Amino acid sequence: MEIFIDSANPDEIRRWLEYGVVDGVTTNPSIMLKDDGYDMERRAKEIAALIYPRPVSVEVTTNHLEQMIEEARGLASWAPNIMVKIPVINEYGEPCLGVVRTLVAEGIKVNMTACLSFGQVVLGAKAGATYISIFAGRVADEGHDASKLIRDAVEWLAGWEYHSKIIVGSIREVTNIQDAALAGAHVITVPPQFMGKLIDHHYSRATVQQFNADAQKALAKMGELRLRAKV
Repeated sequence: MEIFIDSANPDEIRRWLEYGVVDGVTTNPSIMLKDDGYDMERRAKEIAALIYPRPVSVEVTTNHLEQMIEEARGLASWAPNIMVKIPVINEYGEPCLGVVRTLVAEGIKVNMTACLSFGQVVLGAKAGATYISIFAGRVADEGHDASKLIRDAVEWLAGWEYHSKIIVGSIREVTNIQDAALAGAHVITVPPQFMGKLIDHHYSRATVQQFNADAQKALAKMGELRLRAKV
């Protein structure tokens, strides 16, 4: 399983990259805005250079299918490890599968995003998407079983030997990460604040504190014994 950081904050990305647990980065226009990436090209290039050769996803910003293709070509030209995010459908309900197919045929890696159903996964795989992003939190908001969807999607892809990989996003709490991992997700894209919660535990801190205190007592006792031995 791989972990992508769902962020456009270079400092946060660098922090987790240095820990050796980052396999890629995902962004979208909302994340760029939140992390002050007002110049999307500049920020995307900065992140791409920071994490190279790991992938960074950058999303198109139009509803028009032909414009998506042109914009995607431009995004992909910014860096060799940029992967373009294309929505499974636009806001008018028009399928973007032809966009995915065209870009993949040109050698551009595509992260087909905003997927919430098994049918979308199937069609995305057939269109050749490199990654297919399931928004688990939004699936759960609709009252459906996100873990089952992830598990079914991964098993179906393997059974039919499709090369698409499932990215699980829309993480709302740490248990979502655990659920996605146990469901067999190929990739989980995690906001930095949840990475911190994933590693932290107050009992771990307390245990280390106890070990350190005991170590200090042991060292002090050893020092006393050495002094007595010299006497």
